[in-house]
Amino acid sequence: MKSIMETTFNILYLIIIWYLVIKMYTNKSKVSNSNKEVASIFALAFLFLAIGDTGHVGFRVLAYINGGLEQNSALLGYGKLATSITVTIFYACVVEMWRRRYNKPNNSLIYALFGLSAIRIVIMLLPGNEWTSAEPPFTWEILRNIPLMIVGLCMAFLLIHDAKKANDKTFQWIGITILISYAFYIPVILFARNIPAIGFLMIPKTIAYLAAAFIGYKGLYNV
Repeated sequence: MKSIMETTFNILYLIIIWYLVIKMYTNKSKVSNSNKEVASIFALAFLFLAIGDTGHVGFRVLAYINGGLEQNSALLGYGKLATSITVTIFYACVVEMWRRRYNKPNNSLIYALFGLSAIRIVIMLLPGNEWTSAEPPFTWEILRNIPLMIVGLCMAFLLIHDAKKANDKTFQWIGITILISYAFYIPVILFARNIPAIGFLMIPKTIAYLAAAFIGYKGLYNV
């Protein structure tokens, strides 16, 4: 039953996220001139997210079909690596989106956020991660997630703060959905190994990203 529920959700998620990404690119002519740059980065961010999740979520579906998760640890590992890289690029896009939306100058904070994103990618490429292992080292999982947590949470608070000042409801809600996604993701990282049921928090975490995509699409593409 668990595998059926997860597989059904994963397939629906991929259909919806790709539908939204395609709509962003096919409706780019509807974007106002003042929003064109931000909308382009927004679409690029979710394109990377969709590509990575197709590997991660799609490989989980294949693993269930091909004998189960335990028998396909290498496949799952490659999928997890793919989504880990693309979600890092996603948040780098969010940084640039925030910078352009609110006319922020390039400063030490922005360089630090981009630097943390680059550091995370370097960490993920190191052999200590053991991506194809049935049980990768927990220490490395924490280590590679620290930069992402800093960048993601920082952007959530900055978006909420600056959007509220500008009465920009679209990006205020995007910031809130990012914050919600981390509220569900952090317990998974910390406790899912010992309490597998916590892994189900990835479902509302994923729904939060879908909500961000939908909110941004409605707010930027004038539909």
